[in-house]
Amino acid sequence: MEHVVTLIYGDGVGPEVMTAARRCVEATGVKIKWEVVEAGAEVIPKYGTPLPGKVLESIRRNGVAFKGPITTPVGSGFRSVNVALRKELDLYACLRPCKWYPGVRSRYPGVDLVVVRENTEDLYAGIEYEAGKPETEEFIKFVKERKKVAIREGSGISLKPISPAASERIVRFAFNYARRNGRKKVTAVHKANIMKFSDGVFLETARRVTAEFPDIAFEDRIVDNMCMQLVQKPELYDVIVAPNLYGDILSDLCAGLVGGLGVAPGANIGDHAAIFEPTHGSAPRYAGKNRVNPTAAVLSGVLMLRHLGELEAARKLEGAVAAVIKEGKRVTYDLKPDPEDPTAVGTSEMADAIIEALDRM
Repeated sequence: MEHVVTLIYGDGVGPEVMTAARRCVEATGVKIKWEVVEAGAEVIPKYGTPLPGKVLESIRRNGVAFKGPITTPVGSGFRSVNVALRKELDLYACLRPCKWYPGVRSRYPGVDLVVVRENTEDLYAGIEYEAGKPETEEFIKFVKERKKVAIREGSGISLKPISPAASERIVRFAFNYARRNGRKKVTAVHKANIMKFSDGVFLETARRVTAEFPDIAFEDRIVDNMCMQLVQKPELYDVIVAPNLYGDILSDLCAGLVGGLGVAPGANIGDHAAIFEPTHGSAPRYAGKNRVNPTAAVLSGVLMLRHLGELEAARKLEGAVAAVIKEGKRVTYDLKPDPEDPTAVGTSEMADAIIEALDRM
């Protein structure tokens, strides 16, 4: 069976890591027809937008996309392409497996966590009032009159909506993921002790949904305590589900436990489409240098293969990645005990090693 997959190389180091990952996925023998489309800051002069309509059309048509990192300006410029894709395609679940592989430098060997982050609501919903605008001052006045709370003049404001519907589907996604993948426990993370009418909705919904999954243990943790718990004893946790902001922070924290974003794959999944992508940024200063670790991109390909039902190919590719990292010879500088080690190889050379290791799986 041939799968048709939308391929977005991205910008910065995106083309390098995605070329490496594409080669590794193809080396499994799975038949994939790649439909290449362009997105990101570099295509604005060509299309007048970082997210051309043909990108969304392709993903909607194919249902699956393999995507490289795309640069998002800080503080100005266009809003994140990643956020726009999640919103337009209703990719409500961000899946972030954080697994340690022998050979990766880490203070926490053995960690194997999965963070499931709600993608559509919370402070990342994009409902904001810009400081100094008339409508912002009107909102500040409204809050003062109705809630008897004074907001300082000149404030910028972001709203935090959390609904039962979005909370239910993300919690159910986490439980279904746990059940399908032999996981034993789901932990819901919140700050409902303070934000009773937003995080409170999330927690109440999670407690209700857990009744449908008696075979999976459930607990909840307040987000600040959860951060401490993960640093002290990550082995106590399994699948973590959280609203948007907390999920974003915790997924990077968990990636740090297993060696960093360079080994952290990711996926954004909805009912009708899914995008698989490394979780690290575009790192434009490294673009074209054949230096960046391709592991996160290749492991994102593993997630994609599983999603496509190519389970044996996914197993072999993950095994090949693990074997190369464990051997420690043909890996990028960040996977060496000494980053200055002259035996470190480049992005494409590490992909070569993974492809060779596939033959031994």
